[in-house]
Amino acid sequence: MFNQDKVKIGICPIGWTNDDMPDLGKENTFEQAVSEMALAGFKGTEIGNKYPKDVKVLKRALDLRGLQIASAWFSSFLTTKPFEETKKAFIEHRDFLHAMGAKVIVVSEQGHSIQGEMDVPIFEGKYHMNEKEWKMLTNGLNELGKLAKEKNMKIVYHHHMGTVVQTTEEIDKLMDMTDDNLVYLLFDTGHLVYSGEDPVAIVKKYAKRIKHVHLKDVRPEMKEKVKKESLSFLRGVRLGAFTVPGDGCIDFEPIFKVLADSDYEGWMLVEAEQDPAIANPLEYAIKGREYIRKTAKL
Repeated sequence: MFNQDKVKIGICPIGWTNDDMPDLGKENTFEQAVSEMALAGFKGTEIGNKYPKDVKVLKRALDLRGLQIASAWFSSFLTTKPFEETKKAFIEHRDFLHAMGAKVIVVSEQGHSIQGEMDVPIFEGKYHMNEKEWKMLTNGLNELGKLAKEKNMKIVYHHHMGTVVQTTEEIDKLMDMTDDNLVYLLFDTGHLVYSGEDPVAIVKKYAKRIKHVHLKDVRPEMKEKVKKESLSFLRGVRLGAFTVPGDGCIDFEPIFKVLADSDYEGWMLVEAEQDPAIANPLEYAIKGREYIRKTAKL
């Protein structure tokens, strides 16, 4: 059983408005998204593009609804740009999140990423790093981890479809080459299953380094269509490859058991990018919340 005082359940805004494809959910406002998150029973959120950039304004809007900021995505370019560029952007990002009370910073390497390319096949088009690039990435992440530590925060690395760290082998290498006191793991169920990995094996292996969780389900028939027709990640999203926990093929019970047994502490966030015109955001938020309440007893 989870320690209810140490685990918080939140939801990401991507079900309401999509940052990579702004036409998806363009009609949905920030106010609607956070109001419906609270209505569905969530306690926190990650930051999306429509969120106010002013700390006071954002805090007031969230306080009114009983919500907190869990984290926000940060794109690093450690393999393709000078480190100083990433460092400068990271410090600004870190300081904003720190002001919002967040404890972790989500980092994903976007050098060589194809996740945002509309016409590059997600499975065939993925880039594989050489040893020099691996060292650039892992050394850079250690440095970002030190910068996070200055504010008593942690970086959590987000393995992600179409990026240089997607597979079990790549996650293993990243974990092996980074300092376990500086670089932690964001565990994303949907991206692992989409890639063909075993989420239970990953959660068992890295339970102690997992400091942030994204709960995302997968519709297997859509994933197979993407693979068979050599479609891009974004086209897969439009087709509905992802959904909320309990609506796809992933069995979350053994995953929750491992996390609970390892005394997981932190946020678990529903993250299911879908077309809100097809999958009503409030309806799916409620569906995901009920499933977590029933399955994780949270």
